[in-house]
Amino acid sequence: MEPLRVTNRLTIPAEALEESFIAASGPGGQNVNKVATAVQLRLHTARVPDLSERVMTRLRELAGRRMTEEGMLLLTSREHRTQDRNREAARARLLALLQEAAAPPPPTRRPTRPTRASKERRLTAKGVRAGIKQGRGRVRDE
Repeated sequence: MEPLRVTNRLTIPAEALEESFIAASGPGGQNVNKVATAVQLRLHTARVPDLSERVMTRLRELAGRRMTEEGMLLLTSREHRTQDRNREAARARLLALLQEAAAPPPPTRRPTRPTRASKERRLTAKGVRAGIKQGRGRVRDE
């Protein structure tokens, strides 16, 4: 298995990845009983020297139950009929997860105040709405 390049600074070495194949359920005819087409892809995060603490923390959040206490990430792919396509799908999902974890956090929002014009528009709209609702009341004869 070849290394997985995530970003310019982050590459997952082949030693950190482990694949195993299991029998899948679902479509496949008689083939499903004979051939192990589902793929379990494991990432040993301890074997990846390029993973920063920030990326590791974010990866734990994104992975949820798929990450073990020891730091092993387990992805399973069984949506395709062939082993090769399931292998590609598992690697693509791992790549997407790692890229999302490695992405820089969005800039924090700078608080702003509403402008005078927007306050006036809001108050005018409130007055109009209040007038409409007041007009729905009982009609009294004077």
